[in-house]
Amino acid sequence: MANNIQLPDSLLIKNYVEGDESALTILINRHQSKIFGFIYSKISDRDISNDIFQDTFIKVIKTLKSRAYNEEGKFLPWVMRIAHNLIIDHFRKNKKMPMYRETEEFSIFSIMSDDSLTIENQIIKDQVEIDVKKLIEELPADQKEVLMMRMYQDMSFKEISEITGVSINTALGRMRYALMNMRKVIEKHQIVLTN
Repeated sequence: MANNIQLPDSLLIKNYVEGDESALTILINRHQSKIFGFIYSKISDRDISNDIFQDTFIKVIKTLKSRAYNEEGKFLPWVMRIAHNLIIDHFRKNKKMPMYRETEEFSIFSIMSDDSLTIENQIIKDQVEIDVKKLIEELPADQKEVLMMRMYQDMSFKEISEITGVSINTALGRMRYALMNMRKVIEKHQIVLTN
């Protein structure tokens, strides 16, 4: 084991997959302060951070044992991504973030433009943006076009009507239907958008 300590991550992973359990111990010891520090910076609770750290390495072990890990010299970023996803899961499961429902008076997009975000909220905001973009992809092309122009390019309905060649009322109608369709998809798939 003494000469294993000097080995690069890729060889330690190879050795672990081939049955050398000590190789994993070296990998964990080598990266634990960075990974734990990252988790703790988002959670600020030592016990929960320890749980997420353990869960991260359980996933790492399962992936390595199933030989599903593709070594590209990016072991640490890969583990950090696993930890990041588990942090998001933690916030969602524990609903520590207030739940928002899309209504006539409130739009999820207003959160996406909030500049006063904490680190935890930023992580959730990023995930919400990914989820919302997936929802937008499900919309018919004309609704998607109007929604993208309004929400992401901050265009007025007058500008949208001029660019798309439809009346302002048609542009407004498409936006309304886009939001209604997104709500239907959210309810159908029981998607939780938190922030």
